Amino acid sequence: MEDDDMEYLEAAGSDEDYGFEYSDEEVGDAAAGADVENMYYTAKSIKEDDPEGALKALQAIVGAEVEKGDWGFKALKQQTKLLFLVLRRPHEALQTYTKLLTYTKSAVTRNYSEKSINGILDYVGDGGKKGKGRKVAAAAAASEVDVNVLQKFYEVTKASLEDAKNDRLSLKTNLKLAKLWLDRKEYSRLGDLIRELHQSVEDGASGDPTDQSRGTLLLEIYALEIQMYNETRNFKKLKEIYNATLEVRSAIPHPRIMGVIRECGGKMWMGEKQWARASTDFFESFRNYDESGSPQRIQVLKYLVLANMLMASDINPFDSQETKPYKNDPQITAMTDLVGAYQRREVHEAEKILRDNKSTIMDDPFIRFYIGDLLRSLRTQYLIDLIKPYTRLEISFLARQLNVDKVEVEDLLIGLILEGKVKGRIDQVGARLELGSNRTLDKRRYVALEKWTEGLENVHANIVGKLAGTSGSRGGGEPGFVDFA
Repeated sequence: MEDDDMEYLEAAGSDEDYGFEYSDEEVGDAAAGADVENMYYTAKSIKEDDPEGALKALQAIVGAEVEKGDWGFKALKQQTKLLFLVLRRPHEALQTYTKLLTYTKSAVTRNYSEKSINGILDYVGDGGKKGKGRKVAAAAAASEVDVNVLQKFYEVTKASLEDAKNDRLSLKTNLKLAKLWLDRKEYSRLGDLIRELHQSVEDGASGDPTDQSRGTLLLEIYALEIQMYNETRNFKKLKEIYNATLEVRSAIPHPRIMGVIRECGGKMWMGEKQWARASTDFFESFRNYDESGSPQRIQVLKYLVLANMLMASDINPFDSQETKPYKNDPQITAMTDLVGAYQRREVHEAEKILRDNKSTIMDDPFIRFYIGDLLRSLRTQYLIDLIKPYTRLEISFLARQLNVDKVEVEDLLIGLILEGKVKGRIDQVGARLELGSNRTLDKRRYVALEKWTEGLENVHANIVGKLAGTSGSRGGGEPGFVDFA
């Protein structure tokens, strides 16, 4: 039994009754209902092998109805999915869906109609939630559809919901549409819709600062907005929205929403090279994604590991209770190996790990952007350890040890000297690094000579003073001169 049939039974099951006798008319209606039911399931059974035949059979069910009923609704639902997903005729699917919406007023329960509408919009927007194979197929179908057709699906839905005064589902429909525009990178449409969503929140505001529903909805909108600014690299607006999310006090958001917000916050701090703050946000994002069961937790865990290495932390990110279960995940093992190489200062091993694990590390544009910073940090630490025993080294020797060109080695050494991590100077003529800078040595010599000269002058002054005093106490000779006669 498919999910949509199960949903229908759940919604209608409470209406079942037992122990009654039925009239001949009711028995006839039951027989007719059984025939329609058989037609429906026969059509469903052939939809994969003969989609056109299934479509005609489903259309016959709707045509045979005297009054709008639940089997007609179910048949229209199947037609919409068949036309959109299998036959790839979105305009006809839209017409069928529009007709289906007229059934929601009286033919089926409100609960079942809402579930059905949500399911169809999932299929139309992002592939639905009916299993991996169907999701991929539906996503492929959606990607080929003109955005104007997609928008029309949502417009007719909102019109129907407004007519039924179903504000709650209308708002959810707008959120689904916003997610669709975000996924398809339709940022202009998304910006307009976000403004409309904010206005809906303002119009529906109760004025109560402890209104949790308002705060929860606001965070959902912020999550969409912050993703838009992250992808368009508008970091000024991203930071504004990020700070605004921290001001929302009364809300019980879905953990996935907080995962999205914290992930974008971590990326924002990474852009400002505030590695420690990025690490904190990535950890919170991972924790929320993990709680919601989102597969994005694996990717964010990689970002957390990256931030920890860039902040030169000695703490292994996989030592925490939350992250430890993922230490041996196939998508994570490369990052755990990279952490080990980083903590051992094994720059060549780290480079090999990056080369051998392109799909799990380097294929992510965000990680790839910061690999240069990571390798620079690792090479810097490697250089510091390498030059400790020496007083003078050839630049070419250091370049061979790091397996990079001499220009990059010079750049690394200049940075270390300016930061005060290495006391030395670069002899560019001789292409050497001299540790214990000559300038520092000369300064020490000058200070020593100055002290020595000062000491001699003091000794001289004392001697002259004593001699002058001795001469003045004797009777002969001129004052101020020593008489040796």
